[in-house]
Amino acid sequence: MNPSLTKTFLALAGLAFCSLIYFFFVQNWIGVGWSATGFFTCLGISFQGSPTLKGFTYSTMIFAAVSLAMAFPAWFTEIGGYKLSNTITPLIQLIMFGMGTSMSIKDFAGVVKTPQSVLIGVLAQFCIMPFLGLALATMSGLEPEVAAGLVLIGSSPSGLASNVMSYLAKANLALSITLTSVTTMLAPLMTPLLMKFLAGALVEIDVLKMMWDIFKMIIIPIGAGLLFNKLFSGKSKWLDQAMPLVSMIGIGLIIVVITAAGRDALLEIGILLIGLVLIHNFSGYFIGYWFARILRLAEKDCRTVALEVGMQNAGLASGIAKEMGKIATIGLASAVFGPVMNISGSILASFWSKKEIEEK
Repeated sequence: MNPSLTKTFLALAGLAFCSLIYFFFVQNWIGVGWSATGFFTCLGISFQGSPTLKGFTYSTMIFAAVSLAMAFPAWFTEIGGYKLSNTITPLIQLIMFGMGTSMSIKDFAGVVKTPQSVLIGVLAQFCIMPFLGLALATMSGLEPEVAAGLVLIGSSPSGLASNVMSYLAKANLALSITLTSVTTMLAPLMTPLLMKFLAGALVEIDVLKMMWDIFKMIIIPIGAGLLFNKLFSGKSKWLDQAMPLVSMIGIGLIIVVITAAGRDALLEIGILLIGLVLIHNFSGYFIGYWFARILRLAEKDCRTVALEVGMQNAGLASGIAKEMGKIATIGLASAVFGPVMNISGSILASFWSKKEIEEK
């Protein structure tokens, strides 16, 4: 981006921030909503002019959309009598189909090549974050259904964002892709069982129904994507280029719809929930890294496990909350976790990218 254009959008972001402060003190909440939306939008565009900050554009735009959803929730709740929450499951299926088109059987080859690293990563994924979620839910004092959302996000598999961050962090990308693939395929079994065991006292869990819901959101579309990739490999470059953008837009829409649906609850507990999500996310990175380090994995693998553990599939968690009929309560934690983990993951990946790995 042209440097002068970058400065222009930075200046506009500054003006929007000043108006945000003004409207906040005069308690003009509509003004606050528009100002926050303008601030994050201009800031995100200005980031395109910086190689260092460019990676934060997507998360910043998510915050802009969330600000708009908080100010005008009715815009994102329903259109013409059609509830927009009904789009969440199809969007998840579309994202999972895209994941399938980018996968092949060789993505699972890491299970054979590095079984120890894969086993440690899978154990870390399904042990650390679920129990962290339970601990935070128990101590939070939140309404049971909202607290259960912390367990749900912790019990979900890692998402595609962890693969991107592993690449940027100079971690083991092959291991990252394998772990994401394996934990995603295990999710229909592990996530319902973990939810029943850990969150059963907070909210009613129908294990078999949740298994089917996750199966139709993950296994069926990924299977279709794998088949598509097998039949049309190299013949649909437009799809390979489009699916990452479609996935990003889909995740953004899911977060916005959940924010609008749970807007009143977020106004009451937003700061507390953000704090809990930050603790959950950062603890996942820290414990995941040292769990792998103690078990004597290579530095690249330790970084990979940390990112896989700390970065969950918030979109899938949102879809599960929707299928449970609890989008405005259980779904809140995943709506907050999505943008938070993208920002924290980008920062951690940037830090590690500048830190050389000492080969032993």
